[in-house]
Amino acid sequence: MTDRKINVLVAEDSPATCMFLVHLLESDPQIRVIGVVNDGQAALDHVKENKPDVVLMDIHMPRLNGFEATRRIMETQPVPIVICSATATGKDIVTTFQAMEAGAIACVQKPLGREHGDFEAMAAQLLETVKLMSEVKVVRRTARSRRVPLPAARPAEWQRASAKIKLIGIGASTGGPPVLQTILAGLPKDFPAPVLVVQHIAHGFLAGMAEWLNQTTGLQVHIASYGTTPLPGHVYLAPDDFHMGIRASGAIVLTREEPENHLRPAVSFLFRSLAAEYGPNALGVLLTGMGRDGAEELKAMKDKGAITIAQDQESSVVHGMPGVAIALGAATHVLPADKIADALVALVDPSNGVSRS
Repeated sequence: MTDRKINVLVAEDSPATCMFLVHLLESDPQIRVIGVVNDGQAALDHVKENKPDVVLMDIHMPRLNGFEATRRIMETQPVPIVICSATATGKDIVTTFQAMEAGAIACVQKPLGREHGDFEAMAAQLLETVKLMSEVKVVRRTARSRRVPLPAARPAEWQRASAKIKLIGIGASTGGPPVLQTILAGLPKDFPAPVLVVQHIAHGFLAGMAEWLNQTTGLQVHIASYGTTPLPGHVYLAPDDFHMGIRASGAIVLTREEPENHLRPAVSFLFRSLAAEYGPNALGVLLTGMGRDGAEELKAMKDKGAITIAQDQESSVVHGMPGVAIALGAATHVLPADKIADALVALVDPSNGVSRS
């Protein structure tokens, strides 16, 4: 165990919040705050001179906001950036997810005052996130290239399987939101299958993520409700603190059964449900994330005849979950993030009779 501390830069324009965050961070013996700035340009300048292990970044700041500061840092001196924001909707939350699209790797809610009942849990989440993200190896970001058009020819194995797929399950964790946005933006509005998604994200940010995805993709994105029958061209996100699965009848199930892999919702729960109820008629996709949530259950889906996709290492922020799946032999295809939508379009045939309504 090394004695080296994690060096953190705090970028926050509220003096009171800044003092609070510094005190909270330095209450952990593994963390050292090496700088405090109150605007995005100062954050960019500080990173160039004193490369921190993690930047804790506010969204609303003068000169450069958190999104623009994140974009410029990731294009010049990439470091792990954690967005620290009050949960919100509308423009605020869209800016938060734009920052993640630009390269920020996690978001956490600013802890409320010590008198608040959730303070201890929120503080612990912030400290754990900063420590975990300090270990992530980030790379320089460039402007996104255009997606390559879908090739006319499809692999024979995709042609054989395409008419079977009635439901798609996607699991993601660290680095997942921008990859999920890339995939969904690459699917047509009339995509002929429903998509069920488990994304590990800080409590309170899910509604904002749904709003952002609705604004930036052509599909209709919802937070899942118990008993809903998923429709083609619609995306259903597992709610905070609920596992999501599917019945053989096609209805969504939500449950507060025990966490799996210390997580609820868990990708494992969704994939196990798809394996049991849909077998070869489901398709599973496991994206970037720490740990192994969903890896063994992706193998269970494959063993039931399902096509399974794992994100490749090069395009993953953290290759934990998909990496474990690949090592287990759970993936029928290993693809970069920007090729997964093309694969889904090729695999899901419009004539497959998806809707159960």
